[in-house]
Amino acid sequence: MSAKGVNISIMGRDFSVACPADEQEALLEAAKYLDSNMKEIQKSGKIIGSERVAIMAALNISNDLLKLQKMSKGQEQVQQRLDALQERIDSALREANEV
Repeated sequence: MSAKGVNISIMGRDFSVACPADEQEALLEAAKYLDSNMKEIQKSGKIIGSERVAIMAALNISNDLLKLQKMSKGQEQVQQRLDALQERIDSALREANEV
């Protein structure tokens, strides 16, 4: 699948990014999310300079991602425990039916 140039705008600056056709919508959504995050940080007035705003946005987004990954891992562990309990219940029921 060939990559095609997609035009995105972040903080009023336009960029052309190579992207496979089936990922263009996700890229545009990510760019919109980043732009919104950076504008919110800039609007707070606490951070000056686009480079610092970009770094703070990257840190915020990375923090959110890590939180979601930890939550997901916790959910996977709960699901594994539930599957093991279900197997034990099924086994006990099979044994009870054999008697």
